[in-house]
Amino acid sequence: MSSLTRVAAAERAALLAAESYAIDLDLTGDERTFRSTTTVHFRCTTPGATTFVEVRPAQLLRVRLNGVDLDPEALADNQYPLTGLGAENVLTVEAEMAYSNSGEGLHRFVDPADGACYLYAMSGMDNAQRIFACFDQPDLKAPVTLTVTAPPEWTVAGNGELAGTPAPGRWEFAPTPPLATYFVTVVAGPYHVVRAEHDGIPLGLYCRRSLAGHLDREAEEIFTVTRQCLDRLHELFEVRYPFGKYDQAFVPEFNMGAMENPGLVTFRDDLVFRSAVTDDERESRANVVAHEMAHMWFGDLVTLRWWDDLWLNESFAEYFGTRVIAEATRFDRAWTTFGLRRKAWGYTADQRPSTHPVAPPEVTDAAQGLSNLDGISYAKGAAVLRQLVAWLGDEAFLAGLRAFFAAHRFGNATLADLLAALSASSGRDLGGWAEVWLRQPQVNTLRTEVRLTGDGRYAEVAIVQSAPTAYPVLRPHRIGVGLYDAASTGTVPTGPGGTADPDVRLRRRFEVDLDPAHDQGRTVLAGLAGEPAARVLLPNDGDLTFAKIRLDPASAAAVPEVLPGLADPLARAVLWGGMIDAATDADRPVTDLVEMITSALPAETEVIVVQDVLTMVRPLIDRYLDPDAREAALAGVAAACDRLLTEAKAGDSMQLTAARGLIASTRDVGRLTGWLAGGDVPAGLAVDTDLRWTVLRRLAVLGAVGESEIAAEQVADPSATGAERAAECRAARPDRGAKQRAWQVVMADTDLSNRLVLANATGFWQPEQTELTASYVERYFAEIGEAAGRRTQWVADRVAAAGYPRYAVSTRTRELAAALLARPDLPRGLRRVITDADDDLRRALLARTR
Repeated sequence: MSSLTRVAAAERAALLAAESYAIDLDLTGDERTFRSTTTVHFRCTTPGATTFVEVRPAQLLRVRLNGVDLDPEALADNQYPLTGLGAENVLTVEAEMAYSNSGEGLHRFVDPADGACYLYAMSGMDNAQRIFACFDQPDLKAPVTLTVTAPPEWTVAGNGELAGTPAPGRWEFAPTPPLATYFVTVVAGPYHVVRAEHDGIPLGLYCRRSLAGHLDREAEEIFTVTRQCLDRLHELFEVRYPFGKYDQAFVPEFNMGAMENPGLVTFRDDLVFRSAVTDDERESRANVVAHEMAHMWFGDLVTLRWWDDLWLNESFAEYFGTRVIAEATRFDRAWTTFGLRRKAWGYTADQRPSTHPVAPPEVTDAAQGLSNLDGISYAKGAAVLRQLVAWLGDEAFLAGLRAFFAAHRFGNATLADLLAALSASSGRDLGGWAEVWLRQPQVNTLRTEVRLTGDGRYAEVAIVQSAPTAYPVLRPHRIGVGLYDAASTGTVPTGPGGTADPDVRLRRRFEVDLDPAHDQGRTVLAGLAGEPAARVLLPNDGDLTFAKIRLDPASAAAVPEVLPGLADPLARAVLWGGMIDAATDADRPVTDLVEMITSALPAETEVIVVQDVLTMVRPLIDRYLDPDAREAALAGVAAACDRLLTEAKAGDSMQLTAARGLIASTRDVGRLTGWLAGGDVPAGLAVDTDLRWTVLRRLAVLGAVGESEIAAEQVADPSATGAERAAECRAARPDRGAKQRAWQVVMADTDLSNRLVLANATGFWQPEQTELTASYVERYFAEIGEAAGRRTQWVADRVAAAGYPRYAVSTRTRELAAALLARPDLPRGLRRVITDADDDLRRALLARTR
């Protein structure tokens, strides 16, 4: 499928103005296709001109422009030429369209639990043309009127309010406000619905009926978060939610976390929890709800003009999603989660070869825009906004946003438009700030330099900013600096579970501006001269900026002792993040992290910190350490998790988090097998459906279960999730036949859905099985190019990343990657995947060398 270029989109936007879409979908056909009839009213500034409309049909049946039938055979790939345009035009396109199994276009899913069929539409970024004919670019917005024919026993919902059901099996929806094509959606099938209302806004939750009981149980929490976030966003923006009803549909086999379709947000239905989960996972769900709601203003009310301003959507939704749940819900530690989990995603993406600016000066086509849905557009962009708020002040920031909404309501905008609004509200010229923060890639490092007097006081403290050689840009930063001391007793609590009172106190915290224009990247903290040295001197305390931090040697050495007694979870997150980052850069050995886990993690009180430390350190253990060192490290992690498990309160989030960490790291087959059988399970720990799969996967990796055990578990859990977990377990077994079957799925199978293919790719490579899978390393590089060509870009890129031989840490793997990258015909998305995965192996080799 041709990807629309920025140049072509700009030319078409200058020529056309879309006035309305009338979309009629007939979903009563066979299991392969559906009927789509679209009527577009649009104006043309240059009568007689030529343009094109996008449509990607199984069969194009009819094209009619201004009363004249055109030849359907004129379709070239996904573009149909339109010639001799009038000032006012009416285009009607009828087509048979194909259902997808990739989560793009109109996705069709048959629930293995009960055989029921479910449909949902995913139009972003340029997949609307798989559903209806359209000018598929974000700046040709128009009202949409949807009509659907479907089995009468189904439930059907769209972006707009239901206007009526004139006959059984026929749904007519009211026209929407102007929408970009990538927001148009529909859900259809025997969906279970829960309804409510808040502040005059109708609310609805949808899921497939096999999840009905779970949604009913979770509905009040989801509605509560929804109400709280709506109220807070109304307060912040002073603009009411502008799209009528607010439905949230939890749909199967969704690719992303969610999609911000106005009036009908779609989420992956994993967020309808069916087993015990931690408060961390509930916070994550709340964050997704808030993120998509923020999009109703950033993206939906005011839409980017082209994909180079993707940050206007994602960075703002990320920032306000975190801010709103921290301010308005019970999840008041959301900035801790952001600081450790989300920013780590941003730091990783920004240091890879594929790094790009938060706001690139040019995105050549929609496919490149899709690739930029990454940790830079989301997490780094949000962190940059948090830094901007610290610099401008909250009142000026919000005033600028309100003016931005008023000026571009239901229209499109650019970076320049936003900067103009913020400059006007703050009285500051943001051009220079935007150039270094938004137009330049990569991350700076802030390193503390300390010189002491003979009696242990600070003679001089400086923060030195550095930048990568390839991107030598220093940035202004407003940061917090924290001085942390041990209590007068000089002891540090070592009891697990954080039961001891904190004995590390914050002596002083202050903010400072680092301005390289004046200090050339070295800022002396003159106010600290003569002050007694702190046990830990923490730059970026409060996590206000986006930068890597490196502590002075004395502070770094004290971190393992200080962490257990440090009361502020955000400060702990900043310290953990800095230490993990240093190990990732091979500035510190991974074994130091393992020692910190064994000494400090059992005293941690925040589930998010435990969860993320275990998640972030595990890839370093698996790839940076040789096999013997890896086994020793995992034994240390397992011991720390076991200690947490022993001391955790029965049935709480920490107990479940510790159990998961133990399962992932232990080699104690007898203990895990006993848990599955119900023996020696810690009091309060529910070995429920999802935890059973977690145990079974670990046993599969260790070769302790076979096909019969996996099949039996799938019989007990006949859900779609059960099918995915079973596929991953089968692929993870140290069995030649199992590996070959999984390989065939990953490289060649296009009949299975996106999620089942990814499950096979995720399970295939295991660090315990490098000898067994050694022969597949060369096969990956020989076959992945052709395999990618069989799939859509989104699925192809993710399968390629999940299926990369990431544990084959050797120069030979890098040589194979280099040979593949030398091919001129490699798809751009796949090239990025290989380049970044190869860079990860480069880091692993460097760490092993050091």
